Amino acid sequence: MRSFFKTFLLWDLWQGLAVTLRNFFRPKVTVQYPEEKTPQSPRFRGLHALRRYPNGEERCIACKLCEAVCPALAITIDSDVSADGTRRTTRYDIDLFKCIYCGFCEEACPVDAIVETRIQGYHMEKPGENIMNKDKLLAVGDRYEAMIAADKAADARYR
Repeated sequence: MRSFFKTFLLWDLWQGLAVTLRNFFRPKVTVQYPEEKTPQSPRFRGLHALRRYPNGEERCIACKLCEAVCPALAITIDSDVSADGTRRTTRYDIDLFKCIYCGFCEEACPVDAIVETRIQGYHMEKPGENIMNKDKLLAVGDRYEAMIAADKAADARYR
């Protein structure tokens, strides 16, 4: 009998409307994304970048630890010995579609060459743009070096 009256009086509908009415007058928390940005942690993992030393030399020593530790197999590295006897990368590719942004590559790197920046607003329009090659990664690192260095400094006390 009780369920009959609940059905007849639309009890579930009134409960739902009460929830709506209760939340209608609360302040809104919607962020209008392109114009407004929410605060990010310095540990946020976004777009990858390769860093350089202050003298302009690239940091990557082609140890291939990042390639070995990548669980998604998104990193491909080829290396060669340069004229001065140091080993450097000739090819450093990251497939952003495969990458799961776990940060293992950044943790494995002994010279802080590969980092994940806080950049999250990037997109691909053409086929093949998802592959970040060495030149693109170095360009991102050069452009955002100040932000990367500040994030590393802010996170240093936790490492």
